[in-house]
Amino acid sequence: MHRFHIASDEEIKRGQTTDIYFIRTESILKERDLYDVHVVAEVTVSKLPRGWTWGILSGVDEEAYLFEGCKVDVDIMPEGSVFSQADSKGIREPVMRIEGPYGAFCTLETPLLGLICQASAITTAAAHIRKVAGKKLALSFGARRVHPALAPLIGRAAYIGGLDGVSNVAAARLLGIKPMGTMPHSLIILFGDQAKAWKAFDEIMPKEVPRIALVDTYFDEKTEAIMAAASLQDKLWGVRLDTPGSRK
Repeated sequence: MHRFHIASDEEIKRGQTTDIYFIRTESILKERDLYDVHVVAEVTVSKLPRGWTWGILSGVDEEAYLFEGCKVDVDIMPEGSVFSQADSKGIREPVMRIEGPYGAFCTLETPLLGLICQASAITTAAAHIRKVAGKKLALSFGARRVHPALAPLIGRAAYIGGLDGVSNVAAARLLGIKPMGTMPHSLIILFGDQAKAWKAFDEIMPKEVPRIALVDTYFDEKTEAIMAAASLQDKLWGVRLDTPGSRK
């Protein structure tokens, strides 16, 4: 039994994370001898958000694992491919094509959509951020806003979308890169003094870790930025603004 509310690899591959109507459909097809009807199914984009005209596909490796051992043929765009909602004639552009007996993948429709929808949404958003950011450093700190089981997925998808790094340790391990980040408010609160916390960070962290001071814990961020510059001087790489909106 899982103590965290997540499905196992086996449950996903066996179609146990599907919607009930696919289970019912499978039963009916078996009873009416339609289980092995040959079909061609295409996965297309119905609408892109925010007026975007393109997206980036990801989650392809998980799709490959999902269909491993399934008696169907699957064609899918490569990981990181650019796709659009429709071509110049207004015809929807398929990102994935499945051909074979419908009964073989009937209960996989829910997970096969979820795998690329979730990952591609993150990758697409990251790619649009990358475009706006240009050559500026852009990192993924998104894991704290979702179920922790999805942390590697989020980091990987954001990295494929063009972000420079991830803060999540599990995501960085999956990608084979070093995690990147700054410091939390809890460090400063436990010291009870911004300067002491910043100096402790500087004294203890390895030299390759950039000295980026969090500057909005107790005072106005402008005041704390000046304090950080005075405390760390030329060691200060930059400052981080996290929750200035809480002070209106």
